Amino acid sequence: MHYKHLGRTGLQVSRLGLGTMNFGELTDETTSFKIMDEALEVGINYMDTADVYGGPQSPDMEKGYGISEEIIGRWLSQGGRRDQIVLVTKVYQPMGNGPNDRHLSAYHIRKACEDSLRRLQTDRIDLYQMHHVDRRTPWEEIWQAMELLVQQGKVIYIGSSNFAGWDIATAQNIAASRNFLGLVSEQSLYNLTARTVELEVIPALQYYGIGLVPWSPRGKGLLGGVLQKVSEGRRAEPKMQQQIDRHRSQIEDYEALCEKLGERPADVALAWLLHNPAVTAPIVGPRTVEQLTESLRALEISLSDETLRRLDEIWPGPGGEAPKAYAW
Repeated sequence: MHYKHLGRTGLQVSRLGLGTMNFGELTDETTSFKIMDEALEVGINYMDTADVYGGPQSPDMEKGYGISEEIIGRWLSQGGRRDQIVLVTKVYQPMGNGPNDRHLSAYHIRKACEDSLRRLQTDRIDLYQMHHVDRRTPWEEIWQAMELLVQQGKVIYIGSSNFAGWDIATAQNIAASRNFLGLVSEQSLYNLTARTVELEVIPALQYYGIGLVPWSPRGKGLLGGVLQKVSEGRRAEPKMQQQIDRHRSQIEDYEALCEKLGERPADVALAWLLHNPAVTAPIVGPRTVEQLTESLRALEISLSDETLRRLDEIWPGPGGEAPKAYAW
């Protein structure tokens, strides 16, 4: 396994992160345990979850919520594993039906952290990510709440997810004024089919020394060899069929290129992200142990300049950083 510093910190994380959103919903607990065991065995130490994962991403009193965290907590309770992983979870999404059961008030951050610690059966969260920006809560309040959690030893690092470039800049400037480390990571939608973050988010991350952790690195399946498996599983759903039809010519060119390279499309998609120096660790969300082990191949793929140019032709980005991408 290869490792990389998370942003400007001294913390080293595996180049692939294990995403656990499927745990409890599409993947049962026994299989989830096997996936985490295998991840640990192959050297993946970045384990990503969220308080809302494991079911519908909204309160469901019949099914419950926090299921993914609870599964991880029971896995950790077996002992000998906690200090081998970088445990990542998130706060923001609704965790109840009350008006203060969501977002980033100091009130909710405190309660959400305590609840996550209980479900995870641990004394600390290594990286606590804000799942979305909350523009109705002042940064002074958010940072005060986060600083307290760090002082108490309940949280080590703070990250963001789905932030705009100007949100990142605002957050960091106010953190600096408080002599606080601020953000060390940003988890964004980023893959060959979704490159908008190249305009302003990635430049902001590089300026402030914040690590980029892409989610949906395979474009929700579009980059996973979808034409060969078009009638299977989620690929057969109407929404996915619409996406396939919309991008069919690009997908055909992409899969033909991957075949020429002798690599699986899913692995080329990951390798493309890993080639970007701004990227710390794409999040893979396997539903089976086999899907996890197959992903490791991406770590060994080296893409030539010619291949990278061809990928840009098939899946063009926004044209570079803003404003040069559109004003020059």
